[in-house]
Amino acid sequence: MPTHTFLPAQQLSSGLLARCQLLHPGPEERPGPILPDIPDYQTLMLPVLRLAAEGETTIPKAVERIGADFGLMPDQMAELLPSGRIQLVNNRAHWAKTYLAKAGLLEQPRRGVFKATARGIDVLQRNLERIDNSVLAEFEEFRAFAKTKLTASGDLPSSAPTMPAAAVLQIDSSPAIAPPDERIDGAAKELEAELRGDLLDRIFAIEPQATRARFFERLVIRLLVAMGYGGGRDEAAFHTGGRGDGGVDGVIHQDALGLDPVYVQAKCYDRDSSIGPEKIQAFKGALDDKGATRGVVITTARFSEAAQRSGRASQKQIALIDGDKLAELMVRFGVGVQVDRTVVIKKLDEDFFEGWEA
Repeated sequence: MPTHTFLPAQQLSSGLLARCQLLHPGPEERPGPILPDIPDYQTLMLPVLRLAAEGETTIPKAVERIGADFGLMPDQMAELLPSGRIQLVNNRAHWAKTYLAKAGLLEQPRRGVFKATARGIDVLQRNLERIDNSVLAEFEEFRAFAKTKLTASGDLPSSAPTMPAAAVLQIDSSPAIAPPDERIDGAAKELEAELRGDLLDRIFAIEPQATRARFFERLVIRLLVAMGYGGGRDEAAFHTGGRGDGGVDGVIHQDALGLDPVYVQAKCYDRDSSIGPEKIQAFKGALDDKGATRGVVITTARFSEAAQRSGRASQKQIALIDGDKLAELMVRFGVGVQVDRTVVIKKLDEDFFEGWEA
């Protein structure tokens, strides 16, 4: 899937909008080296325990060691969870530490610090090639933790007896399963991807075609206003589509006097179709007729590489938004969607407990 670039509305109003295009690597560009995958949290259990066996340590120190041992690049070390709250590798190291502690292989003498227990040292002396949940399931403490986890998720009745070691593996169905918060973020991304497809499907469900085209023209203007163009004011945007529209379906005035207009063209084409360079050239001509320098072409289809080159080669500032980007922006700016539910995830507040311990 092509990479998109996008600039916010306030840059348009200051005249600094660069050409927003769908970018494809040029023929001179070559793929870089294949990078190692960021290890899943079970793969990190053994290196985290080894580090903890050397003495008291912390997650930042563990992450530094993991980066070196697995040959992770700086971009990988900086990669965030979809929520954008924490680095992915830090999160996985944290869950490796948490599960090891649940099995009694680690202890935390004070906040943010952990070390290996005697049991953890014993496990390391077995010279295992890998430590994962199947190893942790040998210990009653971890099996009790797993039972609590599965009961809370509804996968195990609360009246179930103590779990055998094999049953513990139900908490993670594969070695590379993500920790709980990554699964939440991943599920949210999956739901959003489905929603983006539903949005485009719903647009095409409008019949007849002429009604759909008029709806789409008004939709894209409303979206741009929601994104902040025209100061987010409905009265700054005008729908001009129809017979004799001169190739322009709308205009948004970036200032109160209308001295800084952005012209809009909406093309509700089949999602699998491709818009060629001739359409971009025609839009440039429409901008010339109006003495304009900035415009946005939004479509439910795709832009061919030639169309993208045409936009980039223009002296004008033209942004191209294809169907995938359109749906993404509609979700991000709340156009045509509504909140279904809000889930609040809470965590332990260590500061609350500080100073109370003797």
